[in-house]
Amino acid sequence: MASRNSSKPKLIGVVGVGSFGTAIANMLAEKNEVMVYARKQEVVEEINSNHTASGKSLNPAIRATFSPEEISASCNVLFFMIPSAAFVEVAQTFAPFLHPYHLVIHGTKGLALNLPKGESLDEVKKLHRSQILTMSEVILQETVAVRVGCLAGPNISKELSQGQPAATVIASKYNEVILEGQRLLRSERFQVYGNSDIIGVELSGVLKNIIAIAAGALAGLGLGENAKGLLISRGMVEMVHLSKALGGSVQSVIGLAGIGDLVTTCNSVDSRNFTVGYRLAKGESLDQILDSMEEVAEGVNTIRIIDAFIKTVGIRAPITENLHRVLFEDLSIEEALQFLMKYPFSVDVDFV
Repeated sequence: MASRNSSKPKLIGVVGVGSFGTAIANMLAEKNEVMVYARKQEVVEEINSNHTASGKSLNPAIRATFSPEEISASCNVLFFMIPSAAFVEVAQTFAPFLHPYHLVIHGTKGLALNLPKGESLDEVKKLHRSQILTMSEVILQETVAVRVGCLAGPNISKELSQGQPAATVIASKYNEVILEGQRLLRSERFQVYGNSDIIGVELSGVLKNIIAIAAGALAGLGLGENAKGLLISRGMVEMVHLSKALGGSVQSVIGLAGIGDLVTTCNSVDSRNFTVGYRLAKGESLDQILDSMEEVAEGVNTIRIIDAFIKTVGIRAPITENLHRVLFEDLSIEEALQFLMKYPFSVDVDFV
């Protein structure tokens, strides 16, 4: 097994080859040798023989493996690009092979739950902050990795794959993680900012998915730019209050990972969360929509978790609350919109 100090140059690892993982792997491969991990043997074989992952093009120099041990031994830096629903399981799978010298940067905009074994969210009477895990908290809980970072921002995979200009934020408590992430990813087409507030950056990426579902619903109802502007600005205020309640900073929400990603996702037909809201407004059921989507819309699970949290701590988040009622309690989108239009917001900005 390769040791940390072996003279052979280390590869950069990407765990997960969905649309975002594939885009990041290709960007990394412009300057580095890259190895990707996929759980299915047929996907690994497709990558190594055809240089595609589920039909998406991969740089021919990228090698694939389905061995967590091999990629962990070959790479000191690992980018975890997996849906939040699979994140805990993948972290546990990798745990025996990760060491404190590994540097782990994830790009997952979702939350996990830390509940007693066998208990589900439906059975929980109260949901406290200690029971909600961001993805960096999952890595720290499940593995011995210490130097953990997060990648967030307006990064629609399709545009990244086309080489269109974009930017991201690498957040970490460790400056070394930010600098390494910038070194690996920064290019003429891709700017990489740093932020030490990893929780705030993670929460920004998570919470904007809620507002993106609402934006899709507005578009599906055929409502105009005034309504969208109203939603984005009120959505940002709601994100700030929720982020503060969960331990993030205001600054991160009004930065690239928050407002930057929010504006992008609320205007993008390529956003999975926007698509969920749009199709709901067109009359489809949530089950119909989710069954037909290839990749996960993280905002649906986020709404369930945040709604349980705000009921526990007693704060109001009207957009989240009403979307929960639409998704899980049979409230119509039209009724939710009427409720929000009548909601007694009296102050425009109350967090600065």
